[in-house]
Amino acid sequence: MSKSFYITTTLPYVNGPLHLGHALEFVRADTIARYKKLTGHDVYFNTGTDEHGIKNYQKAEEKKISAQEFVDQGFEIFKEQIKMFGVSEDVHFVRTTDPHHEMAAQEFWKRVKDNGYIYKKSYQAKYCIGCESEKTDSELNEQGECLLHPGKILELINEENYFFKFSEFGEKLLEFYEKNPNFVIPNFRLNEMKNFIKNGLRDFSISRLKSKMPWGIAVPDDPDHVMYVWFDALVNYISTLGWPHSAKASRGKPDEDLFEKYWVNGNPTQYCGKDNTRFQAVIWQAMLLAAGVPNSHQIVVNGFITAEGGVQMSKTLGNGVDPRDIVKEYSTDALRYFLLREVSSFEDSPFTLERFKDAYNSGLANGLGNLVSRIMTMAVNNGVKLSDEDLKMKYYKELNEDLENFDINKFINKIWNNFSGLDEYIQKNEPFKKIKVNKEEAEKDLYYLLFHLYGGALALESVLPETSEKIRGLIKENKKPEEPLFLRKE
Repeated sequence: MSKSFYITTTLPYVNGPLHLGHALEFVRADTIARYKKLTGHDVYFNTGTDEHGIKNYQKAEEKKISAQEFVDQGFEIFKEQIKMFGVSEDVHFVRTTDPHHEMAAQEFWKRVKDNGYIYKKSYQAKYCIGCESEKTDSELNEQGECLLHPGKILELINEENYFFKFSEFGEKLLEFYEKNPNFVIPNFRLNEMKNFIKNGLRDFSISRLKSKMPWGIAVPDDPDHVMYVWFDALVNYISTLGWPHSAKASRGKPDEDLFEKYWVNGNPTQYCGKDNTRFQAVIWQAMLLAAGVPNSHQIVVNGFITAEGGVQMSKTLGNGVDPRDIVKEYSTDALRYFLLREVSSFEDSPFTLERFKDAYNSGLANGLGNLVSRIMTMAVNNGVKLSDEDLKMKYYKELNEDLENFDINKFINKIWNNFSGLDEYIQKNEPFKKIKVNKEEAEKDLYYLLFHLYGGALALESVLPETSEKIRGLIKENKKPEEPLFLRKE
């Protein structure tokens, strides 16, 4: 019986196109989901769209359409966009405007309130619409602007709202981290969260007056308020599994409870960017404790993709790169290759078009593409092919340490080192010359090259699925490539 595994991305807002940071998160989560499937796991891969909140509401007003019509359009665009990242077709989509999600968010609120962790009070606060969160003075620059969204005017809130007793969960969270030392990967992000908690947690507002911001889920038993967008959206990670009710009837599996299978027993794992760590590793975990729901298993945190000089990419600065343009000119697997090999697994990494093209030409066009062409041409010309038994080879016979630790960068570098080893083998043994004087030995060399190229293609299944399939197809059919796997770009 296969083990269950649950993995999720964060949910992007539908107020704009997906950027390279989104691409990094989706590609990495997809890689882990594919790897887990290949190692025999029953995988639930969750993603979707965050559709409430003031950003989406304002965008809808700009377009002079209803908020629902705006997010409906945004969801369809989102589904099309993630195809360009090569995300598995069996991914599960959740929308925070789904009727089931709205019911689940309200039930979650009720449980947190019944357990004594929600109260009402008047307050004043500075609010960043870009982050959809309140900001303290320490989180602002000298101009009084959000550090992550400079140039945007903060909204001043002065009203009576509902609050979450976040301050009561400091010790509980630190105790949870102590029992789960690998809860946040990498470890230095966990240390950041520990320090954040030790500096003191403050209760925060979890509602907005409906008269000021009508686009949200109604607060149970108080029609004058809607839920704060983050409090609503975070619940998607369990609402997608049918929580709080069994998902048996709705999913057509009468004997299966998805929440029990994938959340309770599926090591629920979350990918997020470093600016999201506090929400996923601290706030969401406190909310789960408050509602009496089991905590997540692990939070995996990506660094930022920066522009030249380490400057953060942003629309405001005009230094962003649209992943759609990259895929259109190069290919989906070319984008995946750069994000998985050239971007650090956990630290910030720079992206420029020049750096991308250099990596593409050296690693794919002149590297892997040329290697495949050379080996297949020599093998086909000399009638060398793998045995049926070798073609049944499986790469993932056991768990891979690098992927278990979410160090995809280290994993793919090892694959490329093996490809480089095959290039060196050709240069050293020269089977293209040896075939004229010692056919038997040359055929052994070619078989060795084919065998290890096939193994390398199998290793690529989770990281570059299209490329893996193409190479394995050529080897199985004993064919030369009709065109280069990756065309060199000048």
